Amino acid sequence: MKSDLLHRRTVLKGLGTVMALPWLEAMGLQTGWAAGNTPVKQAAPNRMAILYVPNGVNMDGWRVGNEGSLPSKLPAILAPLAAHKSDFSVLTGLTADKARANGDGGGDHARAMAAFLTGAQPRKTDGANIRAGVSADQLAAARIGERTRLASLEIGTEASKLAGGCDSGYSCIYQSNISWRSSTQPMPKEVNPKLIFERLFGAGTDVERQRRDAQRKSVLDAVREDFRELNVRLGADDQRKLDEYFTAVREMELRIQKSGTSGQPKVPAGAPIPKGIPESYAEHLRLLADLMVLAFQTDTTRVATFVLANEGSNRSYPFIGVRDGHHSISHHGDDPVKLSKIQDINVFHATHLAYLLERLKSVKEGDGNLLDHSMIVYGSGNGDGDRHNHDDLPILLAGKGCGTIRPGRHIVYPKETPLNNLWVSMLNRMDIRDVQLGDSTGELKKLS
Repeated sequence: MKSDLLHRRTVLKGLGTVMALPWLEAMGLQTGWAAGNTPVKQAAPNRMAILYVPNGVNMDGWRVGNEGSLPSKLPAILAPLAAHKSDFSVLTGLTADKARANGDGGGDHARAMAAFLTGAQPRKTDGANIRAGVSADQLAAARIGERTRLASLEIGTEASKLAGGCDSGYSCIYQSNISWRSSTQPMPKEVNPKLIFERLFGAGTDVERQRRDAQRKSVLDAVREDFRELNVRLGADDQRKLDEYFTAVREMELRIQKSGTSGQPKVPAGAPIPKGIPESYAEHLRLLADLMVLAFQTDTTRVATFVLANEGSNRSYPFIGVRDGHHSISHHGDDPVKLSKIQDINVFHATHLAYLLERLKSVKEGDGNLLDHSMIVYGSGNGDGDRHNHDDLPILLAGKGCGTIRPGRHIVYPKETPLNNLWVSMLNRMDIRDVQLGDSTGELKKLS
């Protein structure tokens, strides 16, 4: 094997395809470049992802107890994360003030999502004159996006709405978009795994992609010649890692193909059937999680948002015995039956967070793994779905942020501590400093 470092941005190219590579030993640990575009060894890049769940949670099943190390027995909602107890912390006391009415009346679901990452009070309108703020993920994308092929990745299971009124005089835009490039421009999320896959790996024209689909060719077939040339330059460990990566990509292709051709739900006559979106909500969540992991693994992007369901979503969960609409039962009025069903939904979502953390930990990178080099936030802009409160939010932070975060704890902050302080803390850990986000008062203490 050659002694020179392999360029971190090395890609494999073929028909309609540009395929990024995972970290290899031949690359060293690198994020910077010397004169002549020569790679130099540096620390692994830091990534950030925000996962959003709607309608708050059953707080009695979330609360951890005293500050300090996480207890040996986690509360019911967090129980699916028991195997990852040393990989995350629960943050108590954070508040999204601009999700409150502040004189604007009803509309807590719309404000919850629109203000979650922006820290801005959304303008109350159900028309075209929308206004929120730049979200934390897009601040990161604007500063570091040029280092990766995609500045950011926005995904979810329910489509972003770009018109109409949804919540007490607020546009549907607010409660279905978490990411905002500017105060008037949301970043709609992609819900179709096939299209996300094409965005990650298929950089050619629509004609080229259609030709490849018609010929039933894998993206791996398209880059096979480049792969052969690269493989002879690699040592045995890198060859094994590349083989494992290619296997994961191929398995993803097969799952997406299967999800797009079987078991589609019935739709009204004449309505188009989305291709690539599984009938199973659980499989949809897993596919999206796997795609996000691939995007981070290949350094295709370092910034992602993942909306498990839109704010105010009234999705039912019959596969776990909850046939009621989520939003409907979130107005529980302290009814123990409704609270139990809400908790079942919360546990289901937490199970998929556990799946994502396991997948991130399975990807080795340098002297650690992908989760070690990431910051993953999981939470909601509502606390209790019945009270529609925006203080003491359910917020979880996973990952070590390249050694800048010490997980495994319950950290309690004073009441009214701005949620925006968390986003500023994460941005700082990605070397994005001197930013002001909403009512932020600076970094959160006690994270490291």
